[in-house]
Amino acid sequence: MTERTSHACIVSMPNESHCLDTVQMNRLEQSFRSWADGAPRADVHLSRRRILLIFLLIRYTGGKLNEVLALNPFQDVDFKHHLVFLGGKEKKKGRPVREVRIPEALSEEIKSSLDNPAFKNYLGSFFKVDPGHVRRKFYERAIDSGIPPSMGAPESIRRSRAIELMQSNMPLPVVQKILGHSTLNMTASYVDFSDADMRQVAKHFIEKESHRKTSARNSFFGKISSIKKGDIQAKVEMITMSGDIVTTIITNDSLSRLGLKTGYLITAEVKAPWVILQKNDREPESSAENRFIGTITRINKGKLTTEYVVRISDGTELCSIVTTENTRLTGFKKNDRVWAIFNSFAVVLHID
Repeated sequence: MTERTSHACIVSMPNESHCLDTVQMNRLEQSFRSWADGAPRADVHLSRRRILLIFLLIRYTGGKLNEVLALNPFQDVDFKHHLVFLGGKEKKKGRPVREVRIPEALSEEIKSSLDNPAFKNYLGSFFKVDPGHVRRKFYERAIDSGIPPSMGAPESIRRSRAIELMQSNMPLPVVQKILGHSTLNMTASYVDFSDADMRQVAKHFIEKESHRKTSARNSFFGKISSIKKGDIQAKVEMITMSGDIVTTIITNDSLSRLGLKTGYLITAEVKAPWVILQKNDREPESSAENRFIGTITRINKGKLTTEYVVRISDGTELCSIVTTENTRLTGFKKNDRVWAIFNSFAVVLHID
C-alpha cells in the first residue's frame, strides 16, 4: 500500500493549532446567540440576527465571507433538502455552483427567520452588509468567548470547519468539494465516486455529526468495490475516497440480510483492541489484510490500558488499545510513524 498525502493546505492536520476546535466553535456560536437575543431594541435585534445567520452559514458551510454575503437566502437555500448553494456569481462565468449540506436544525432556523415579516423586510433579498462591519462583530464575539480576535475571523472559522469535518472522518475529497477546492490532483479512485455519491457521503456525515454520541474513530466510509462469495462466508472489499482498500469477511447470511452489492456506500468499523501497531520502515509482512501507515498523535496512558491514536494520510483516526504493561516493551512515542494493522474478521459493516 502506498502512502498518500493531503492535497489541500486548508485541511492540513499540522495546522490544527491555528484553528478553533469544536468546543471553541460551539462557545463562539453561543456568544453570537446570546448577543443576538440580548438586543435592547427590535431594530438592533434584526441587525444582530443578520450577523448571527452570516456566522452560522460560514460555521456550517465553510463558505468564504464574500460568498455568504452574496447569498440570496430566499433563492439560494433549499429548505426541503437542507442545502445551501454558494458561488452564484461563479455560475455567470460558467463555473459550477457549489452545494453544501447543512444540519436540518440550521435549515429550519434560517427558514423561521425568513418567515418573520419584520426580518424579511429588513433583509430585502441579500444580506447587504459591509464586510468590515461583519469582521468587527466576529472579532468582538471571539474576545467575548475568550478566543484571540484573529481566531474569530471568517477565514479561521472556515479552516476550523474543514478540520472539524476531517476529524469526524469525512473523506478528504468531500471536504475539498464542500470548500470549493480543486481536486484535479486527487487519486484515481476519486473518479469512481459520482456527484450523487459525493452528495450522499456529505449527507451521511452531516447527519452523523448532528446526532453524534460516540467517537467517529476507527470508522471508514466508502464504496463496495468487490464481493467474492464462498460457500459459507464472503470477502467484501471497500474502497475509501482516498483510494485505500478495507477488507472484511462476513457470512453469506449477513451479506444477504444487509443486501450488499458492488457500488453500495457503507461504513466499516473496527474495534480498538483489534488494531495492532508496528513500527517498521517498510510495510510489514502480515496475514492481516488491512495495513495503514500513520502517525501517533495522542497517547492516553491509564493504569491498566493505554490508548494510542494514529492518524493516517487522509486524516482518518485509528485507535489502538493495549495493556499499559506492554507499552514498556513497544516504546511508542508521540509523532512516531507506525503501521496500524487489523485482519478482515475484525471489521464490522454498517449501512446507514
